[in-house]
Amino acid sequence: MLNLSGITVRLGGRTIIDDASAKLPPRGRVGLIGRNGAGKSTLVRVIAGMLEPDSGAVSMPRGARIGYIAQEAPGGDSTPFETVLAADTERAALMAESEGCEDAHRLAEIHERLIAIEGHSAPARAARILVGLGFDEEAQHRPLESFSGGWRMRVALAALLFSQPDLLLLDEPSNHLDLEAVLWLEDFLRAYPATILLVSHERDFLNNVVDNILHLTGGKLTLYPGGYDAFERQRAERQAQIASAKAKQQAMRERLQDYVARNSARASTAKQAQSRAKALAKLQPIAELIDDPSLSFDFPAPDELRPPLITLDLASVGYGDTPVLSRLNLRIDPDDRIALLGRNGNGKTTLARLLAAQLKPMDGAMAASGRMKVGYFTQYQVEELDRSETPLQHMTVQMPGASPAAVRGQLGRFGFSGPKATTEVGKLSGGERARLALALITRDAPHLLILDEPTNHLDVDAREALIQALNEYSGAVIVVSHDRHMLEMTADRLVLVDRGTAKDFDGSIDDYIAFVLAKDPPATRGEGGKGVNKKDQRKAAAEAREKGQELRKAARKAETELERLTQQRSAIDQAMFDPGAAKGELAKLTMTELMKRRATLEEQIEGAELAWLEASEALEALVA
Repeated sequence: MLNLSGITVRLGGRTIIDDASAKLPPRGRVGLIGRNGAGKSTLVRVIAGMLEPDSGAVSMPRGARIGYIAQEAPGGDSTPFETVLAADTERAALMAESEGCEDAHRLAEIHERLIAIEGHSAPARAARILVGLGFDEEAQHRPLESFSGGWRMRVALAALLFSQPDLLLLDEPSNHLDLEAVLWLEDFLRAYPATILLVSHERDFLNNVVDNILHLTGGKLTLYPGGYDAFERQRAERQAQIASAKAKQQAMRERLQDYVARNSARASTAKQAQSRAKALAKLQPIAELIDDPSLSFDFPAPDELRPPLITLDLASVGYGDTPVLSRLNLRIDPDDRIALLGRNGNGKTTLARLLAAQLKPMDGAMAASGRMKVGYFTQYQVEELDRSETPLQHMTVQMPGASPAAVRGQLGRFGFSGPKATTEVGKLSGGERARLALALITRDAPHLLILDEPTNHLDVDAREALIQALNEYSGAVIVVSHDRHMLEMTADRLVLVDRGTAKDFDGSIDDYIAFVLAKDPPATRGEGGKGVNKKDQRKAAAEAREKGQELRKAARKAETELERLTQQRSAIDQAMFDPGAAKGELAKLTMTELMKRRATLEEQIEGAELAWLEASEALEALVA
């Protein structure tokens, strides 16, 4: 479907992508991963035709349509519904032509084409996509200018999904989504009928969506079969192989050096020593896998405080005279690890601001320890950093009276040592700026960390480093994130912000996901829950959850089988392409036998895909 041949891109005198090649499988769902600054977004722009490579070529089937979200969010007076419908340019043109067409023959052609492209069912499909991304009926028909930038980017994503391109390019699509919308997007992408190239740093999202990982490192591309966990296993094996090869090469180098040193001066062995010296000179060092020593998060330990840190007693909070959350009864203790769950717009950030003392309760009571210090992280802090100043200048301003050693010590905890401390913020990557913001908010060793979407600018390795640092931190943590892996690894208490209040959720992240996927449809709930038999409602919800669990189990089983069969097919493809590299039983098979086995696997893969599709469609119907 997509071939990348010898792609080289240089920006600002630096080689970002260096003679990189890869071949994406037809209808493959490929996750493009790599460290921050590796060139992932640059490569996507090259594939989308927005950036011309210095050398190399991108080839696709003739007439294939590429879909990519522009950086600018849509705006103006049009509504999300109108914007999404307009994304199917062929349908929009046909509908416009049909309105003024008086030629009966041409009108018939138009309607035949509309039927062929399912143009008449397009409004329902557009509405389903928008609902999945969090737009209710009322929101679908509001002007775009009334939405924030994040919600308008959701509209851009909805329009892209609706247009159904042959190659779907997605660069961090979950950054503007809540967990509920991410779950819907996973289901949508798993059933997408064409090729997907997806840039993401979320382990669970990659594991649940992609069937191949395209790894960009050192300017080169390597394609791995399977999801992210499979990639990690293969990368660990490769690291072990490289370490072994380096050890063997070092031993050989030492033997050659010893031989040359002992035998160069002796006439009888001088020629052999000279030959060994030439071999030693030609011995190329084996490149180690890239490891960034500056990838560091180290939260300073706070002094001890007696519990509780914060107590809310029937508190209300909001803006102006309008409460967003009411009847809040929460207690935060020094050892709490809390994840705030719920759709965007339900009040998670409002609750976080109340706990950070940025908002005062409108009603009820809030008691907080007088000595408590809070570190509150938001994306706005990352965006508001002065790009012309250095991390050292930022930290010096925030730590007045502190010694230069103390200032540099706090920066060093987060990887800003040496030249990094005096590099202008504008020249730092998004992940580095996020690290700097975390360094700034923790400068005085807070007792409570409140992190609102802390991972948006971090790659997978940086997220793992942050998780490890949070687990080693001795204070309380409250996290708002759509990254399930982070929530699973850091939170042991879940608080659901929904229906105008916040309450403890009894269960795990998996239980919450099951709860979201098996919710009874909004149409059955009634306005504010009035006029609904709550006993029947709970019974229906329980039955829906049980049915949803059965369907998810069937989908996971089919997906696991599909991954196993796909890996077997990849091994056969490798054996057919390079018989010398074949291993085990495959090395003994002839080309004809390999082709027969591959044909059998194709039938099994088709059956597994059908089983997965049936379970996924049934689950989607249950949630819709």
